Amino acid sequence: MQSLDVISVNFWQIIISLANLVILFTIIKKFLFKPVKKVLSERQETLDNKYLEAEQAAAKAEENRQSWEEKLRSAEDKADAIIKSATDDAKHRGDRIVAEARDKADGIVRQAQTDAELERRKADEGIKREIVDVSAALTEKILGREINTQDHRAMIDSFIDGIGDSYDGIE
Repeated sequence: MQSLDVISVNFWQIIISLANLVILFTIIKKFLFKPVKKVLSERQETLDNKYLEAEQAAAKAEENRQSWEEKLRSAEDKADAIIKSATDDAKHRGDRIVAEARDKADGIVRQAQTDAELERRKADEGIKREIVDVSAALTEKILGREINTQDHRAMIDSFIDGIGDSYDGIE
């Protein structure tokens, strides 16, 4: 009968062991499981926040990149506009300078023509005076006498008119 005592089931021992297990489980759950679970959830929340911040930073960086690309394109467009404006201004200034130079050249040509006409008239007057002097000397010699001033004037004027008419026909 001794062999039966060894294999026997002691209900009180089982109940006490189960009670110890429940108490131990409750204590572990209260003091260990909840704090560990709390730490794990805080770490998960921190990781989620870090990932969210990283995504936001990446989105912000992409937005900044697009903004800078647009600003760069805008700056290039402005630079092209400035260059075009400067080129147009330079062309207009060049055209104006050329027009002013043409006007000055035309003025110089007109002045030269005026001066040439004035010199031609002076030369005509000089020739007429010489002709008058020569004609007066020849007339005196031909007539052999001295003519009076009024006759002299009349002959000179008719001679000059004849020369002037024939000279105007040459032009």
